[in-house]
Amino acid sequence: MNERCGPGPWEPDDGPWGHDQGGTGPGARENRDGGRDDGTPGDGPRASPGPAQPPRIPTPRAAPEDGDRWPYPTQPSAPAPDTMRPQQAPQQAQEPHAQKPPPQEPPSAEPRAEAPAPSGPRSHKVLTSLLGAWALSACSAEETLEVEAHLTECAACAEEAVRLRDAVGLLHPEENLDLDPMLRSRVLEGCLGRRPARIPVPDWAAPYDAEAARLDALLRDMGEAEWRAPVSLRWFEGRGAARRDTTVAGVIGHLMTVDGLVAASLGLADPLPGGEEGSPTARTEAYWAAEPAVVAGEPGPAAELRTAWRDQGHSLLRTVSFAGRGAAGLDVSYGRFTLPLRDSFLDRAFECWVHAGDIADAVDYPYDPPSSAHLNRMIDLAARLLPGALAQRRRAGLASPARGPVLVGAPGRTLHLEIEGSGGGDWYIALDSPAALGTPAESVAHVALDGVEFCRLAAGHIAPEEAAAGQDGDREAIRDVLFAAASLSRL
Repeated sequence: MNERCGPGPWEPDDGPWGHDQGGTGPGARENRDGGRDDGTPGDGPRASPGPAQPPRIPTPRAAPEDGDRWPYPTQPSAPAPDTMRPQQAPQQAQEPHAQKPPPQEPPSAEPRAEAPAPSGPRSHKVLTSLLGAWALSACSAEETLEVEAHLTECAACAEEAVRLRDAVGLLHPEENLDLDPMLRSRVLEGCLGRRPARIPVPDWAAPYDAEAARLDALLRDMGEAEWRAPVSLRWFEGRGAARRDTTVAGVIGHLMTVDGLVAASLGLADPLPGGEEGSPTARTEAYWAAEPAVVAGEPGPAAELRTAWRDQGHSLLRTVSFAGRGAAGLDVSYGRFTLPLRDSFLDRAFECWVHAGDIADAVDYPYDPPSSAHLNRMIDLAARLLPGALAQRRRAGLASPARGPVLVGAPGRTLHLEIEGSGGGDWYIALDSPAALGTPAESVAHVALDGVEFCRLAAGHIAPEEAAAGQDGDREAIRDVLFAAASLSRL
């Protein structure tokens, strides 16, 4: 068989299967007008022969976001036309409608090179798409390093990464979902400090309103058994400390009976059976003797006691709110002494806070001091009562004598009382007479105390010798004032 190697695709073939032979295979020839010798219509006139053409089916391209790091594959050269064998022509001639198979690449001695693996840093768009996996810790070590290096340079991605990490934290909580046990106390404190009352409470009654509400919140959180918890009430009497043991229920009964003195001055009902008058100590002992079930902390009577104490406090506040300004000057008798109503409400706020601390210690519950503004008013009341307490101790022979007679309103010896911390300030205590005028020019001694420590001293919870943080000047005057402050306490 006479064959020629490498004929061009458009050259006439002198072989045995040239123009004069039909067929539909690769060996079939086309006319210059585009038709085939076997009668199959062509695609029209063809261009003149040229170089090898690329395949009709385009090859795959790299992803556009990868830029130039994924080069396009090399285009294969045009395949050489196959030379038909003689025995194949009749079979192809019998199938005039068979499709022309796609051209195939000729086998090559060398294997075709594959696309190179990606190298170099990833693009911004790819790294952004990895942020979700990075937040879930699902990236490989290499991806994690690239993402974290990118976050140090791109502020937008850094903000998005923080948001995704926070979202992952919500999906996988690491902490206990139980509410903070102090949440209720903080909410109540915020409400009491910000919520305006529908009926304005007098400014001088606000400390009692706040402290009674805080104690009521503490009682509400207690169980039935905690009402029977033992509580030790302490105060200072004469030259030493005094003590009385009771229960949580007994403390609330004590507060209610002493509040009854204020209620009686306003014309309200007295909670003490028989309405006995007298000192707070005598009234308390009478109530404890009349209500043994309450003092024992039995569940039913204890719950009724809390309700009665709370209702009594609400009645006091409601009454003074409607009474007007004239009610502030009413006198409240405490047996051995009297106080104006405005000072009596401060005294009740102070005792409410002190005994709430006693209850909190008995049931192992944290309890904070009053706000600075309310604490300052309580300290001011104690400082104003100190000259009278000092004179009373002097009459009982428990303090050094005065240094001479002092006229009413005339300046006399004073002690500079400096209160530091919350509710702090400066007070000048008259030493020789309650009617003397305390001025800085006549100061003979200086005592510095913390605000809460001074209140604990006035409540009889610490010894006078241990109270002062700093002292200077007349030692005898300092001792007399510290003991007089402790003697302000009572049951």
